[in-house]
Amino acid sequence: MFRRKLTALDYHNPSGFDCNDETEFRNFIVWLEDQKIRHYKIEDRGNLRNIPSSEWPKSFEQYLQDVNCPFSVQERQESVDWLLGLAVRFEYGDNVEKYKNCPPATATKAEKPSDPLIHLDSNNPDFKAGVMGLANMLKIQRHDDYLVMLKGLPVALDKHILGFDTGDATLNEAAQILRLLHIEELRDLQTRINEAIVAVQAIIADPKTDHRLGKVGR
Repeated sequence: MFRRKLTALDYHNPSGFDCNDETEFRNFIVWLEDQKIRHYKIEDRGNLRNIPSSEWPKSFEQYLQDVNCPFSVQERQESVDWLLGLAVRFEYGDNVEKYKNCPPATATKAEKPSDPLIHLDSNNPDFKAGVMGLANMLKIQRHDDYLVMLKGLPVALDKHILGFDTGDATLNEAAQILRLLHIEELRDLQTRINEAIVAVQAIIADPKTDHRLGKVGR
């Protein structure tokens, strides 16, 4: 599931990487920090490089916090995918001239355009990482069903100002969608509140006799 990103980063074994293999996973994190992300100064990478240490999980947890990863050490697949995405962004930033002249991939005659949303797997860690990353960026409350966060009505996105720039046109569009969905949820909540207020007012305006108390109304 990480093969494409690993290949883009020139990882030595993109097809055989197993993040559930503890030793391989720890070595991979060290490689990713040393070669691609480079968030820490070299002299500050000692704890992360101490792979046999029983304290390594705590060091990795601190590392995730330091790079502002939205996932915890328990969410291993999601955190790996997020770190890979971060590394790919840095890799592109370091080699803009190399990649900007690459010709875009073109579809063959046999290929037919299709709706990419049809093939989305809501249980795929790549999908979850992307949705949660955007949700955290926009400060939108998490939902157990990731598809709910992407559900909404068609709108003209160019008429809605995002207010910030992620640096990627696709991410900007996705962020606009999530923000509009959040606004829609707030409107729905307000509607429910208004309905509740109306219901309470109706009860107050038409009090019933409470025979147990011998009183009318409250």
